[in-house]
Amino acid sequence: MDGSFKAYQLVEKNGQVDGQVRALTIRDLPEGEVLIRVHYSGINYKDALANMSDSPIVKDYPMIPGIDLAGEVVESSDDRFSTGDPVIVTSYDLGVSHDGGYSQYARVKAEWVLPLPNGLTLKEAMILGTAGLTAALSIDQLQAHNVTPDRGNVLVTGASGGVGSIATAMLANLGYHVEASTGKDEAHQWLSDLGATTIIDRKAVTGEKRRSIDKQTWAGAVDPVGGETLASIISKLSYNGAVAVSGLTGGVKVPTSVHPFILRGVHLIGIDSVFCPMDVRKNVWQRMATDLKLTTKQFQSITNQEITLDALSESLPTLLEGKARGRIIVNLL
Repeated sequence: MDGSFKAYQLVEKNGQVDGQVRALTIRDLPEGEVLIRVHYSGINYKDALANMSDSPIVKDYPMIPGIDLAGEVVESSDDRFSTGDPVIVTSYDLGVSHDGGYSQYARVKAEWVLPLPNGLTLKEAMILGTAGLTAALSIDQLQAHNVTPDRGNVLVTGASGGVGSIATAMLANLGYHVEASTGKDEAHQWLSDLGATTIIDRKAVTGEKRRSIDKQTWAGAVDPVGGETLASIISKLSYNGAVAVSGLTGGVKVPTSVHPFILRGVHLIGIDSVFCPMDVRKNVWQRMATDLKLTTKQFQSITNQEITLDALSESLPTLLEGKARGRIIVNLL
């Protein structure tokens, strides 16, 4: 491929990080077996952190952020992929230590590439992205721990965010009674439309006083928040209940005790979408295209905005400010 293309690139100078749309060539991209013409990417909390000066995510510059991408194979030296194949790449080192998805072209390792499952479009795949994969992995693990719809309500924290909103919709489609927790009053109707049975304020999850073991309230939970919220969930899970935790926006310290684990047999499940094994990843993406697939209306509702590269510098900080709802996708066509 000759000529230049556009990419949103971070450059560090005197301790300050500057993100701009720049003209690059294929020679500027890192090594990899598969060259992809990127159609869509998405914005995740991790991407917003990467965009900061003193970023805890990016250590070497220049860097193209974007931990998700979906597009079409242009060249491949790996015989598993052919020109024209629609593919997805999420997480691994993408957008962290390897140039990512905010670019019209990306070159990546073949072992990171996943064929687009039948039943999903490239755009739908990026409405889901890492957030959707995390939500689906959480649900997959809750089901593996026998958290079924007849067991009782399932809590989703951070429900107005990417992971939470997608998990709310997926669980509702599976027949679960979903209690969606949010601190945004304006999101209540939106979450109800996605399928939440009950909307509760996030303060109601922790309550006025945290106890090591509390009233049995939820059969399971999807928690992208962590911290004291996670501790409160653990104390309120039903016997043999389970919580799948995938985030730390509420903090990294979880002030709990052994009581819920030895008196109620509850399960604390860690969800890793970054280095999740490819066989598990393929299975869960296939589920996102079949039994966990969102409806057309849900895809539309969860899509907060569709932007271009030029709008990234304005849109990325909104995730850190807690202003974003649902998913923001980036159109690179």
